[in-house]
Amino acid sequence: MHGTLDRLVVESELLADNPLGDPARRPLYVYRPPGVELDHPRALPVVYVIQGYTGQLDMWLSRTPLQPTMVERLDAMFAAGECPDAVVVFVDCWTSYGGSQFLNSIALGRYQDYLCDEVVPFVEDRYPAIADRESRGLTGKSSGGYGAMVVPQVRPDVFSALASHAGDALFEACYLPDFPRTARALRDRFDGAYEVFFEQLATADPVDWETWGKPLEMYGYAAAYSPDPSSPGKALLPFDVATGRLLDDVWAQWLDKDPVRMAPAHADALRSMRRIYLDAGRGDEYYLDLGAQAFAAELEALGVAHTLELFDGKHGGLVYRYPGAIRELVLALRR
Repeated sequence: MHGTLDRLVVESELLADNPLGDPARRPLYVYRPPGVELDHPRALPVVYVIQGYTGQLDMWLSRTPLQPTMVERLDAMFAAGECPDAVVVFVDCWTSYGGSQFLNSIALGRYQDYLCDEVVPFVEDRYPAIADRESRGLTGKSSGGYGAMVVPQVRPDVFSALASHAGDALFEACYLPDFPRTARALRDRFDGAYEVFFEQLATADPVDWETWGKPLEMYGYAAAYSPDPSSPGKALLPFDVATGRLLDDVWAQWLDKDPVRMAPAHADALRSMRRIYLDAGRGDEYYLDLGAQAFAAELEALGVAHTLELFDGKHGGLVYRYPGAIRELVLALRR
């Protein structure tokens, strides 16, 4: 390491007493490039990095054989002088259902507020950061890419640039195909009931993703997009778990949170962005390349400046692309 990775803990008031009983004490990683100390004489832009579904903070240190970790890639970029100095913050918004989609939800907790109203001030109180929206960016992949598209739309007071790698978008393409698969998995393995699924998951060891992943993922999304107003911590499913039939009223709640459909109502916020960078692999298994294209088409129709890059690849193995997107944001955010 040429720079420094600080490992901190945030004591969150906003996440206290969340419906799932998940921790209010959250880890936070802050990367400083070589030569950037806490008393750095010049304030710097800050890029916040958020994770995909099931992402936990220490996964940024995971190593794929023969490849650098995310932090090593980031460090190498700054050490080589390929990017102007900036502070890079890795944020944890994990939940017991696997993620939060970086939204506020009565089923999960106030994770969007946590990111915007607790993490950002926490960082700016401790680091040489430019404390205004014009110098803050947000980036992520998959569900993190979803958050990177959505949070700046609804909180343009906090962020003025975004980068999304294969972010969840165009929900009919990325989510609908998994509804009947989930209904079938519940029928064949869990007596057609989420109650049985969660009862067995609580004692499962090991947890095989092939068996448990898809039902958990769909419930986690539902907890973010269509929480049950009558039962905190629970979700309304957008399909009948017995048959897989689409439930139009709940599905409509999901569509309201699709970045593609959100864009027209947040056109001014999107036009205020200093940089919007989108990419996805042409072979993405969840059709998030089409989602990126659909979001880009909405931006084009709204007159919002952006770039979209499609490349040969699938949904996984994209860590090598993350530092370049961070550089794009830093270049736009620097003073």
